[in-house]
Amino acid sequence: MSDDRRRTDADRPTAEEMLERVELTERSQGRAWLRVYLGYAPGVGKTFAMLHEGQRRRERGTDVVVGWVETYGRPHTMEAIGDLEVIPRLKVDYRGVEVEEMDVEAVLARRPQVVLVDELAHTNVPGLAHEKRYQDVIQLRDAGINVITTVNIQHLESLRDTIERVTGIRVRETLPDWVIDEADEVELADISPEALQKRMVHGNIYPMSRVDDALQHFFRKGNLGALRELALRRVLEHTDTKLHDYMRRQGIEGPWHCTETVLVCVPETEQAQPVVRRGVHMAERLQARFVVLHVSRPGQVLDPNRTRSYQEVRKALQLAQELGAEVIQKESDNVADAIVQVAKEVNATQIVMGESNRSWLREILKGSTTREILRRTTDVDVHIVNRSDAR
Repeated sequence: MSDDRRRTDADRPTAEEMLERVELTERSQGRAWLRVYLGYAPGVGKTFAMLHEGQRRRERGTDVVVGWVETYGRPHTMEAIGDLEVIPRLKVDYRGVEVEEMDVEAVLARRPQVVLVDELAHTNVPGLAHEKRYQDVIQLRDAGINVITTVNIQHLESLRDTIERVTGIRVRETLPDWVIDEADEVELADISPEALQKRMVHGNIYPMSRVDDALQHFFRKGNLGALRELALRRVLEHTDTKLHDYMRRQGIEGPWHCTETVLVCVPETEQAQPVVRRGVHMAERLQARFVVLHVSRPGQVLDPNRTRSYQEVRKALQLAQELGAEVIQKESDNVADAIVQVAKEVNATQIVMGESNRSWLREILKGSTTREILRRTTDVDVHIVNRSDAR
């Protein structure tokens, strides 16, 4: 019997050891990963979680260093650094003031397997190689160094206006959403708003002199609840996207009911706008992705006899855009084929259609688009809006 076959269960690598081997292989092939701890407010525990993950990896034999950490004098955060190696900070003279930044070149020269980098949305002092810290992180990943980092939800560029409406505060430091979208993992650092306010009252987030003002403004319970919901949704979106990518790579047929997608098929009748309205109500209720599709036959748009129906379609598509839908227009000789194809592409879980205007005899002779879609989308709910809803 070979030596390999004499191995016992105790000799086999654990799941954690296998993960480390995969990460080592990816690094050797020049593919570095990015893990993000996302929070909804200061003090939820992002930095603490990042440091503890660094400690766990180091205990398993991974070469981990701290590239940048901001403790803000919080005792538990400073304690979490422990005996992790910390890269000395780069000291930069800016307008007569000494400013500290992450020393990217020192991290590159040290070449650890994993580097911990706090505050991903930070803006560097002018004169450095990169304007933003996320650009430093990209450089580290390009060099084959894996990165664990932190950021709060209010720093995502797409949410700047929403955050201002919710909190009354204009966030100045932001980063593009694609930075988070391209992360390999996004994990929510989460506690309840009530627990976070208690941390604030105990002086574990800001100095006691700032506590009352913080609780009356940014750290109001309503604000924290709204920010937490935004962060939860963002993590779910990222997880859903990664799952869909995996399912596609594995060739697993959809739809994948992780999040809902409502696909509205706009008819060339007076039902066009009511069907869109029905779809948006459904999408809002399900908190779903909202997609509106119109399929026309090739060259049909040039038919002068169809002016009225195309006016209906044009108004419906304009309404869909105003309601925030993703609008798709396709040409096809087979309307059912086009709808089924788009339904698969967008991972539709709900399809909304208008009632057919064909007579029963014509449907028997020519076939029914609705019945064809029902037959070919067995895992999708199909909703037919009847004509009375168009009045």
